[in-house]
Amino acid sequence: MQIDGHHTLTYVIARYAGYPHSQADKLAYCAQYVDEATNPNPVKFSNGAMFNRISSAHKMLDYRNTQQLANHLAWIPFHFLPGNQNLPAGEVPHGSFIQRLICKPDSTVARDMLKMVVQHKEQEYGLHLLGIAMHVYADTFAHQGFAGVSHAVNRVEDLTSPEHDLLDRVMTTVASWGLSNTLPLGHGGALSFPDQPYATWHYTNGLGEDIERNNEEDFIRASNAMFQALLCYRDGDLTMNLGAQPSLTQEQQILLRKAFTEIRDEDGDVRHQQWLLRLSQGFFGFEPVELEFHTSGSKSWKEIARGKPNYGYDNQVTYEFTPEFLDSDWKHFHDALKTYRLELIRDVLPKYGICVA
Repeated sequence: MQIDGHHTLTYVIARYAGYPHSQADKLAYCAQYVDEATNPNPVKFSNGAMFNRISSAHKMLDYRNTQQLANHLAWIPFHFLPGNQNLPAGEVPHGSFIQRLICKPDSTVARDMLKMVVQHKEQEYGLHLLGIAMHVYADTFAHQGFAGVSHAVNRVEDLTSPEHDLLDRVMTTVASWGLSNTLPLGHGGALSFPDQPYATWHYTNGLGEDIERNNEEDFIRASNAMFQALLCYRDGDLTMNLGAQPSLTQEQQILLRKAFTEIRDEDGDVRHQQWLLRLSQGFFGFEPVELEFHTSGSKSWKEIARGKPNYGYDNQVTYEFTPEFLDSDWKHFHDALKTYRLELIRDVLPKYGICVA
């Protein structure tokens, strides 16, 4: 998903699940910030203090995307959660190791990831961790069928969509072929089709299988699963028994479908602005709200936490340390990010025989 899915959709689902604006806002910010946290460098303060952080994403043209280690640290845990062919822990899929890494919607691995997250509910970073989990969980639906490594299994051939005219189809074919053969990482060969809520599309995957995708239906299923997961978390259900929770109401699903299908632009930022507009108009059935998302500037979590940078000798960057930094949303997000990656890689994935860096 892109920013319209991870930010505004997450906010709407959280409100439907009964979370107040302040909590839904925080969840949505964290869900989107997974895509924005691309800098792994430690933060240095002028008093000698330091804060270490990790990156949960790389830009698609980042050289790190060609490095296997970087893919294991970012794309696998945060964007293409291994699905183990949807088999439970202890059961091994047929084929090579790559079969375990292919992302599957609402997999048993994803459920165990959610169980891990709810264990941290009482921590200061608990809600931030839940927001990160909502990003990953939503992507198991949008990114299904792809793996977070550069591998032939991600190759895409004969990519078509009824939304595109002849010229678009020619350009799409050329771009898809180029990415599939030079850097078959994640859904790169499928371009942005997995992230467009309104798109229907077809392709042949790297295993030679014909795949039909209807994003509207996938996004509705993702929305309902996220809704149920948020209810479990709210109720303190450590088992994450999503089936015991109610589904989105028919009216709520109708409103989501209208947003998915009526906001039709390939640019996720443009779609995001349309979602923000609908939120300000009360379109989704709760009071109008002026939702914002800032990655830089005075309103961003980053600058609120650290202040503006000081440039010293040889352009060394430091920040003025304040006690408020320790309880800032930006620090809690990065604490949650580190906790998530450590426990997923150390505790969750090994139960499925999946060993990543």
